[in-house]
Order: sequence, then C-alpha cells, then structure tokens
Amino acid sequence: MSGPPCRELTRSERAAIRRLVTYFCANYDDRDKLCLPLDCSCYMLNKWWTGSLCRYFRKAVLPTDPSLESAITGEDTSMKQKICPVCGKAYLPTTSQAYCSDACRTFARRKSERERKRRKRQNQGNVSAT
Repeated sequence: MSGPPCRELTRSERAAIRRLVTYFCANYDDRDKLCLPLDCSCYMLNKWWTGSLCRYFRKAVLPTDPSLESAITGEDTSMKQKICPVCGKAYLPTTSQAYCSDACRTFARRKSERERKRRKRQNQGNVSAT
C-alpha cells in the first residue's frame, strides 16, 4: 500500500473503524466477536496504527467512508465521490448512479413528473385559448 508513513490513529479514526467493522464487515461475527476466516479476534478492532489493513476491510468496507479512507490510505478519494443533487450528501456511486439513495431517486422522479405535468397543462391551456 502506497501512502503516508505509518502514524498513530486518532480516537475518532479508531471509533470509525470499530463502527465500520461491527456494522458492515461480512467477516465479523457479532455474536462471538470473531473474524470468521481467521477464527480469532478481529485485527481491525484493536488497530492503533496506520499501515497494514485487513484486505477485506480495505477493499469492501473502507470505501463506504470516503473521508476515513483518504485519512488512512493517504489517497484522494474525492474524485470517486459524487454529490447527491437532492440532499447534497456525498456518496460513492455504483456504476452510473445519480442519487445517493432510493428515497432521493424517488423524490427526484416525482418532482420531474410534477414539472412535466405542469408544463403539459400550461401548453394545453395555451392551445385551447388560441
């Protein structure tokens, strides 16, 4: 992994890593508090320094938090992020995703439908008046 030299993680970074592991890591067994492939305690929960990361965590879990990813790896992840046009939240798009969530997508679709219907009604009123 290329990046900045090894440094101690801040308290907020350690808390963010713990939250990501416990909520998003598919290899983490919440009941036994173990890493399933290694059959021992999760390496990432006791992490105090940057440097080597769990391979699954780095590839699958860490991209869900772009700010933490850029702080730990030293790589600029802002180019991967998009801003949702509805709510303004930054998110990592999958394929050509335009909105951060299904709720925002539904909201935008309904808004565009309302605008389309409004224009159609205005045009019908103008045509019948002439």
